[in-house]
Formats: sequence, structure tokens, C-alpha cells
Amino acid sequence: MKYRELGRTGWKVSEVSFGAWAIGSAWGPVDDKESLAALHRAADLGINFFDTADVYGDGRSESLIAQLRKERSETIYVATKAGRRLQPHTADGYNYENLSRFVERSLKNLETDCLDLLQLHCPPTEVYYRPEVFEALDKLVQEGKVRYYGLSVKPPEEGLKAMDYPNVQTIQIIFNIFRQRPAELFLKEAARRKVGVLARVPLASGLLTGKITRDTTFPENDHRRFNIEGKVFDRGETFAGVDLETGLQAVEELKALVPPGMTMTQFALRWILMFDGVTCAIPGAKRPAQVEENAAAADFPPLSEEVMAKTREIYDRLIKPQVHYRW
Repeated sequence: MKYRELGRTGWKVSEVSFGAWAIGSAWGPVDDKESLAALHRAADLGINFFDTADVYGDGRSESLIAQLRKERSETIYVATKAGRRLQPHTADGYNYENLSRFVERSLKNLETDCLDLLQLHCPPTEVYYRPEVFEALDKLVQEGKVRYYGLSVKPPEEGLKAMDYPNVQTIQIIFNIFRQRPAELFLKEAARRKVGVLARVPLASGLLTGKITRDTTFPENDHRRFNIEGKVFDRGETFAGVDLETGLQAVEELKALVPPGMTMTQFALRWILMFDGVTCAIPGAKRPAQVEENAAAADFPPLSEEVMAKTREIYDRLIKPQVHYRW
């Protein structure tokens, strides 16, 4: 495993880290014993950064990571998120009282007295224009309940605006072969300002693994079934907002670019790591074998300029018209 500096935190985190949405909820059936085995395998392979949220299984994901920490001796950094528990999910809800309440709940779930990294969980755009929200986060840091804070954002513009606040340490954003716009300005600006970047949905909800076909069916509690048209949350979170048929066509063309000895999953993750502005990719995993495949992506040499150019051509021709101007 290789490591990169996470913004100005002083932490060095694994290039391929662990996204814990899948072991919490919305990705079909999960087994806590198997999930914990996957978490341990990640730590075995040098993964030291785990991303979760208070709404992933209503705390289930946080609790599993707490158990991992109790059973390991090495340093493990945990990033969690807050805000999506708000009903309704409005900018007015992002105040000190609510955030403090959410933090207390995550502290209990994670069995700790200070959160390593708290991220606002894709808040409404208006939040970015309310300095008092960031003052509330500063207060939580001053109280010793939060070490650092950042945000999970939707379009790159939200990330750019968030970086105006001097204590924002990290931005989590969808960045993958099917969502390339962050590379145009956002990643460069994050690097300039020394803000850490967590690349979420790195495999486009599994599309970029090459394992999904036209005949694949998803369980009723899998967002790839119930949110494919964005009925529950932002459509861009499912298959990166790409129409399934178009995505499958693009994947078939991308497969021809995968170097020998590398899987499609590893190719998709290695593509993300080609960008210096990215701190880490956070693919999900429910089983140890998935963790092993993901982690190995960091061991491959850089992709060639020719492969990167061909990947961009496929994006420009097939994917860009669907997603580039939306997110």
C-alpha cells in the first residue's frame, strides 16, 4: 500500500481506503460477521482510512468500525458524516445544536471521545454561503469533540466554495472515469490550497467493475434498484448518474484498455490515482475478496498517456453529454 498526505492534517492515508456505505445499508443484504472480516482484511493490507456516516444503517457502519478499532493495534483514521438525519434536510437544520447532537451520537457509535474527521453530508447549496455553519464546526473542534472537518459535496462548485473557509481540511466528491469534471479545475485548486480530496463512488456503483450486465438484478434494498431514477436521493449517487445502457457500452470499450494482469476494478481505481490532487479513493466492500482486489490497485504502475487519452475519448463521446453539465 502507498500513502498520501491528507491535506494539512499531517496524516498519511492509504491511497486506496475503505468506503463503509455498503456494510451499513442500501447495497442489498449484509452480514456483520463478513463485514467485520472485510474491515480486518483492509487493515491487514495497510488500509488505514475508513469513511462512514451516521445514516449508514442508522449507525451500523460506525459501530462495526468501532469494533475493528478495538481489535486492532495500528493507527486507524475514521471519517464520518452528519446532516442527512435532518428531516426535512434543509440549510436551516445545519446549526450548532443539531450538529452537536449528531456528533454526540457518532461519538457513542464509534466509542471514542473525539471524531477524527467530521464531514457535512452533501448539505444544501445554501449551507456553503452561511459562515455560521462553519463557526459551529469550529466550536465543535474547540470543544475537543472533532479533530478536523470537511464536506462531502455534489458538484465541484460546492467544493470550490467550501475551500473558502480556512479550516475545511477535506472535500469528498464523486470522481471516477464516468465523472471527470473535477479534474478540470477542482483537483488543481484543492492541491494548491492543500485540501485533502476523497474520491467517492470510485467504481460508479459497481458499473466500473465490469461485473454488471444487462441481466443483473438488484435486491429491493439496493439503491441500484430503488434510486436509479433519483427517487430517494440525488441520481448522481447511483451509477454516477449515467444511464445503465450507456454505461455498459462504455465499460465494454474500456475493457480493451485494461493492461494485462489488472482487473477492470483495479483499472478504474488506478485511473483515479493518476491524479495528484486526489488523496485517496474510497471504494466500498462487503467481503474480504473485494477488499483484496481494491487494495491491489495501488500496487500497479501508472497508466500510460495513451491509455489515459483513450479513456478520456470514451468519456467525451459516450458519458459527457449525460453527466458533465449536471455535476
